Amino acid sequence: MATIAGGLAGLAGAGGAVSVAIMRRPRPFLPAGHALIGPDATDPLPGVLRLGLAGMTVRVAPGPHGELFLGPGGPQPGRTLRRLILAPLFTRARAADGRLWPDQRAPFRLVVEFGGTSRDPRALLHAYRVLDRQLQDHSALLSRCRNGVLTPGAVTVTVTGVIDVRELLAAQAERYAFADGTFDDLGSRSAPPSLAPMVSEPWSRRFGWDGREPITAEERHQLHALVRAAHADGRTVRFSGLADGSRRARAAIWTELGAAGVDVIADTDLTGLARHLRRNPVAAGTPLPHLPARAVRRSAPRPNAPRTTNRHEAV
Repeated sequence: MATIAGGLAGLAGAGGAVSVAIMRRPRPFLPAGHALIGPDATDPLPGVLRLGLAGMTVRVAPGPHGELFLGPGGPQPGRTLRRLILAPLFTRARAADGRLWPDQRAPFRLVVEFGGTSRDPRALLHAYRVLDRQLQDHSALLSRCRNGVLTPGAVTVTVTGVIDVRELLAAQAERYAFADGTFDDLGSRSAPPSLAPMVSEPWSRRFGWDGREPITAEERHQLHALVRAAHADGRTVRFSGLADGSRRARAAIWTELGAAGVDVIADTDLTGLARHLRRNPVAAGTPLPHLPARAVRRSAPRPNAPRTTNRHEAV
């Protein structure tokens, strides 16, 4: 009896170990998943990485000592972009040979949105320069643009909310951040893919469908046409600001976005989005099969423009 009891205890122990191993198994990399972080979040990165989401939008505000602060209320010591986002993100990448996940196939997209009560152009210019200096400390792991040549890295940083940010970025011969584009930028010489590689718009700007009823044929056609045009212009596509509603309605929108080849789906429902993408992977229209160690120069034809032989690698 003692032998049998010992054997059962051993099996129970092994089963417990297996259960713990399964619980701790890392989530797969979800290249289409993007987390919209609310203004009250004070340490959002661990949850985003745990879910396998391949990007996040975080709002920052300039504060004392040239730092950029996260979270509600006034600037709090230690609650900085550098401490809570940049340092742990790049520490993880360095520890894993330049990747955040073993199966990472595209850059992690970090969108830094400058907020705060002050919209003084000089203050925002200073805030961007602070961010630029902090990014230079991790330049080896960042997507960069040098003289019009894009080199994908483990992380791509996009800046939004800064007045005249495009002029600031375009003036840099070598930079480690990019501007947010819109569908109006397709074919634009003033905002080429090397400056704004990602088209990013709120869903409600062009669509009225909320996921509760089947999408109309007209809106589905428009969605697919916009995505094809952006991909032909050498850009990735991100939709955010999805209609409020039940998770079922949101999942219906996520499904349509995935079917259209939308590269990045952004939402505040991080758990629901991650679960949906694990079950319904998105086949990206502008894939990055690996993160190259050297620059890959590509350019893409503008809609209704003569085709060229080069193409920008999307970041």
